[in-house]
Amino acid sequence: MLEALERSRLGVGDPLSPPARYALLDADGDLRVRDAALNLISYRARTRSELQRRLQQKGFVRTRIDPCLDRLQERGFIDDAAVAAAFIRDRLRHRPRGKARLSSELRAKGVHEDLAKQTIDRVFQDEETSDIDLACAVAEKWISRQNPTALDGLNSDGRSPERDKAKRRLNGYLARRGFRGEALGAAIRHAFEACCGKRRERS
Repeated sequence: MLEALERSRLGVGDPLSPPARYALLDADGDLRVRDAALNLISYRARTRSELQRRLQQKGFVRTRIDPCLDRLQERGFIDDAAVAAAFIRDRLRHRPRGKARLSSELRAKGVHEDLAKQTIDRVFQDEETSDIDLACAVAEKWISRQNPTALDGLNSDGRSPERDKAKRRLNGYLARRGFRGEALGAAIRHAFEACCGKRRERS
C-alpha cells in the first residue's frame, strides 16, 4: 500500500474521496500481483503460463494477472523461448530425453507447440547432438545398470525368450524417455552390439 500511496501523491491529511480510495486500492492490487510475480521469477525462470497458474493459486484474478504479465513480458522479465532453451539444456546434461518427451514436458509448462519444436531443434543443433546420439547414450547407461541375467539375454544369439524380454525392457525404457522411430531402433541395435562386444572381450 505504501508504494501505491507514494504514486498517488497524496499527502498526510489530504482528503480521500471514494473515487480516489478506489483508485488507490486498485493500484495497490496491481502492485501486489507484480510483486508476487517478480518473487516467483526470482526463485527460477518460469513461462508465462506457469506464472499465470501460480498467481491464480495465490488468489489473484485473471483480469489483474494478464495485464501484469503483459507488462513484464514487454520488459523482458518473461521469455518462454529462453526458459524452454534453458530447460532443454539442463535435460540434455543431466537427464537426457528424446525430442518427443522434451516437447511434451515443454507443453506442460505452457510453451506453444511450434515454439517448443523450434527451440528443441535449435538447442540440439547448438549442442551438436541428435535423438540418435542421446538414445544410444541412454541405452549404454541402461546396460551398465543391468544384472548378469539381463545382459546374458541381450548377448544370446538369435531369438530367445531371454533376448526378447531384455529387448522389451530396453524398448520400454527408451520409449518412456521420449525416443521414437529411428532413434529407438538405432539405440536398441547399439545396445546389442555393445553387449556382443563385451561378450567377445570376456571370451
